[in-house]
Amino acid sequence: MSGTALSKKDLQRIFEKLDKNGDGLVSLEELNCLLDGIGVQFSPQELEPLVGKPCLNMHEFLSFCDSISNHSVNGDIIEEEEEEDDDDDNDDDDEDDLAKAFEVFDLNGDGFISCEELESVLGRLGLWDANSGKDCRSMICFYDTNFDGMVDFQEFKTMMLHNISS
Repeated sequence: MSGTALSKKDLQRIFEKLDKNGDGLVSLEELNCLLDGIGVQFSPQELEPLVGKPCLNMHEFLSFCDSISNHSVNGDIIEEEEEEDDDDDNDDDDEDDLAKAFEVFDLNGDGFISCEELESVLGRLGLWDANSGKDCRSMICFYDTNFDGMVDFQEFKTMMLHNISS
């Protein structure tokens, strides 16, 4: 799955929250705090060569987010592999990517995403506040096809594939 799971608008909101002094730049320190918050671990020595400069403007921040979402697994940077034309391999990769994304939200590992877990992850990303709680419940209800009040992996997969094709 290519691209980032967050929309450009979401990433712009994150950038604005990180840019505390309003100068239109995000420093490596601010960026590292965000990455730590979502479980992506870098030392300053690892981050600087990846970013290539001490601060990022909005466009550079969007490019950086796209690159790490395409090349990181469990916080470890991996080498980009050449894509093969085999559709079965691509389907397996997509399924693996979805499973890893699901695990980010399934904080207690019970196989379900609750409203509280969704709020927690969105909060760490700077995308949730008290007014968004109703939105989390609405999103879970919309995709909760078995009406158990949570999103399981199949429901999550349906949600993600629906959002990708939209």
